[in-house]
Amino acid sequence: MGTEQRLRGRILAALRRLQPVPTRHLSRLRPLAAEKQAALYIHWPYCEKRCSYCNFNKYIPRSMDEPRMRDCLIQEARTLIQLSQVQRITSVFFGGGTPSMASPFTIGDILETISQCAHLAEGTEVTLEANPTSADASRLAEFRRAGVNRLSIGIQSVNDADMKLLGRNHTAFEALRTLEEAKKLFPGRTSIDLIFGLPGQTVTSWVQSLQKLLPMCDDHISLYQLTLERGTSLFKQVHQGYLPMPDVDVVAEMYDCARHILQDAGFRQYEVSNFARNGALSAHNLSYWQGSQYIGLGPGAHGRFVPWGDVKIQREARIQTLEPDVWMKEVLAFGHGTRKRTALSELDILEEVLMLGLRMDVGISHQHWLRFSPALSLWNVFGGSEEVKGLEEQDLLLLENRGLRCSWKGLAVLDTLLPTLLSQLQQAWAERKERSSRT
Repeated sequence: MGTEQRLRGRILAALRRLQPVPTRHLSRLRPLAAEKQAALYIHWPYCEKRCSYCNFNKYIPRSMDEPRMRDCLIQEARTLIQLSQVQRITSVFFGGGTPSMASPFTIGDILETISQCAHLAEGTEVTLEANPTSADASRLAEFRRAGVNRLSIGIQSVNDADMKLLGRNHTAFEALRTLEEAKKLFPGRTSIDLIFGLPGQTVTSWVQSLQKLLPMCDDHISLYQLTLERGTSLFKQVHQGYLPMPDVDVVAEMYDCARHILQDAGFRQYEVSNFARNGALSAHNLSYWQGSQYIGLGPGAHGRFVPWGDVKIQREARIQTLEPDVWMKEVLAFGHGTRKRTALSELDILEEVLMLGLRMDVGISHQHWLRFSPALSLWNVFGGSEEVKGLEEQDLLLLENRGLRCSWKGLAVLDTLLPTLLSQLQQAWAERKERSSRT
């Protein structure tokens, strides 16, 4: 989930830039059956090296006490599953870092603990992020025996020059060899990550790389535009003028070309950055975009769930302590390493439902929205908005009997639509509060 954490962080940052609406005296959401289930994200914080573009919460260990890390992940799983009182785990995702550095024994022990704490049905999606250098065929087979049934491989590129630029510690040949082995062991359940918009990259070189890879890939592809993050070596090289970034219009064309190429190859763009064919959608990531509960375990992991027994909180955002050594000390002392807890208001939750739900091609159905907002429908919020009508006239947005969704054209520019939609939601919420205060 590292990429999803980054995406969520950017979206929430955009949200904070909007004018907030006071949220005192809001009524609680009605209890939902969905509160009895949750997805589970487990963060493995260690990597063999830090890539030039990466600012995720990861560490290069001089020595790694894997048994201690395993014991702490198991303890935190017990504590937080009990705290959430969920009865069913809908999916499990091992992210990082490089979780394929962990031993299959560690992965199996964690999954066994989870199944003891809540119902983990046979066949439930269990994804492991893998790096080609720590995932040869025999090791992948051991992960499968441990309970993993889906792989997400960080290939990033099939061009060796790009690999070197990104600071990857594997070649294109090694990446493709790992992909072939993974497809044999996890047919139809092997996903790959690719990055575009690299320094010096052109539309032609990007299209050639994608077309080269397509015949070898499985049924799921995630495409991510390179974002320069402060504190990374790539950020420094670009800002010192050593590396030229492609123009924003060129990057937009890369994305547009990729969407059409993947569509022609039978892939459905079911989310802004994710493409699947043969129904191979990521169940775990869908839980984020659909506003479901999820529990985050491990250093720096994020979570969203209702803590049991706290009648004042309808859902809270939780962030675990970042540093592995400090996190482990806290888990051993308190049973978990939660560093920050933030109670979410109804409006907070609706804003997330809106921002994340519109990332999907199906958007937000009326029924789904009413689960979170029984007193304020999508029609109430957006039906009378001139701004929304303008977006519809531009063929960017559709408000219809099924719900609210972006068009094919609008999905590509969602970030430019969100400020208008969030502002409209805040305004409608404030008007509803004002009406309630007068009655």
